[in-house]
Amino acid sequence: MKTMYRSKWKGLFSQAILIILLFFLSLNSRASSEGKRDYYELKIYHISQKSQEARVDAYLKDVFIPALHRAGVKSVGVFKPVEADTAYGKLIYVFIPFKYIDEFTKLPDLLLKDKVYPEASKSFTDAPFNDPPYTREECILLKAFKNMPHFEIPAYSTSPAERIFELRSYESATEAKAIKKIEMFNDGGEISLFASLKFNAVFFGEVLSGSHMPNLIYMTSFSDMKAHDEHWKEFGSSSEWKRLSGLEEFKNTVSKANPYLLHPASYSDF
Repeated sequence: MKTMYRSKWKGLFSQAILIILLFFLSLNSRASSEGKRDYYELKIYHISQKSQEARVDAYLKDVFIPALHRAGVKSVGVFKPVEADTAYGKLIYVFIPFKYIDEFTKLPDLLLKDKVYPEASKSFTDAPFNDPPYTREECILLKAFKNMPHFEIPAYSTSPAERIFELRSYESATEAKAIKKIEMFNDGGEISLFASLKFNAVFFGEVLSGSHMPNLIYMTSFSDMKAHDEHWKEFGSSSEWKRLSGLEEFKNTVSKANPYLLHPASYSDF
């Protein structure tokens, strides 16, 4: 009888060990899979006056970005519309990359536990209701395309005021059309075309949550406006683009294209 019970408990113990092992293997597999493609948060601050711009700049430069660095986010991009844009002085874009989705979801708690951030950020995060530091804040969550799974930081000798970062949002009429447009970038070869023409792309991302879905957003960069114009002229006249854009399967995949020309802020990490 003792032998029978001993055998039974050994069997149950082995099963429990197996279940626990499979559980941890699945967690590792999920983490490994997620780590193969970045996640991005794109914050957009809407401002209505110079004083608000100064307050957002001070918060980002002296409080928020240093706290992100302490939390393990090494590179944060901050961008503003070029002077010729009607949005000049009205928007501030903040690009925050994450290796895992958990880093995005856990960031608010990490900031609250930071030794400096809670007190240093108080004048911004708890500003008087009748004197807010911005008009509205947007948050867009993206996942990197498979053919460019990680963001890249370009290097230029020109000053930040000369550099151009072009952010493009491509909206689609339906989810199926959006998936097809993403396929055009990946398997169709559009990302490879950008690379061959040295567009110095920062990222390509599928929007997981945002106000203009279904859509994708990507960013390319240039040393100055002259380089921007020359690159797009070469892109439009390339035989590969003409071939790709002429394929029936990729037609009508974009219902609205929104390009935004930006300069990096002086305190941006890139």
